[in-house]
Amino acid sequence: MPAMRYIVFDLETQNIFQEINSSDPAALDISVATVYDSETDKYTTVTIDDIDTLWPIIEKADALVGYNSNHFDIPLLNKYYPGDLTQIKSIDILEDIKEALGRRLRLDSVAQATVGAKKSADGLQAVRWWREGKVKEVMKYCEQDVRVTKKVFDYARKNGHILFKDGHRKRELKLNIAHWEEKEESAMTHSLLF
Repeated sequence: MPAMRYIVFDLETQNIFQEINSSDPAALDISVATVYDSETDKYTTVTIDDIDTLWPIIEKADALVGYNSNHFDIPLLNKYYPGDLTQIKSIDILEDIKEALGRRLRLDSVAQATVGAKKSADGLQAVRWWREGKVKEVMKYCEQDVRVTKKVFDYARKNGHILFKDGHRKRELKLNIAHWEEKEESAMTHSLLF
C-alpha cells in the first residue's frame, strides 16, 4: 500500500473575530496560506491572490493535517475552495490532544516541550504585519507555523505521544493516533473506482 500523503497546512487572516463581531471562521478573510506536501517534501506559501494554486496540492491529500484545523482553518479555507474540503480526511492534532487531556493546549507550548521549536510570532502580529504591507513577514510566519506543526505531527506519529509544559514540569500525553494512518476513500476518488 502506498504511503499516506499528508498535507500539513495553516492559514493567516486579514482580520480578527473581535472586528467582525462573529465567532465564525468563515466570516474572516485569508491573507496567507502555507501547505506542506509529504510526498514532494515541499512547502508552498501563497497570499490570498494565489490561493487557487493550492487546490491541486490539497486535492492529492490522503489527509489534511493542522492544529485547530477542524474548527478554524478548514471552515475558513472552504469558503474559497470550489469543492468541499470536509470530504478529505482531516487530522486535527489539537482535537486529539483535547480528547486525551480534556482541555486545549497552545501549539507553542506543545511544540516547545515536544520538539524544542517555537512559533515566531502569533496570529495577531500576522494580522498587523498584513495591514502594514509586510507580506513577506506574514508568509515567513505562516510557513514557520506549518514547519512547527509538521514537527509535532511527525513526533507524535512516531512516538504515540506529545509533551507539554505543566507549570515547570514537562508532561507526556499519550494520543490515540490509530486513525491518523487509516486511508479513507474520499468522495473525490470514490467515483473513479467504478
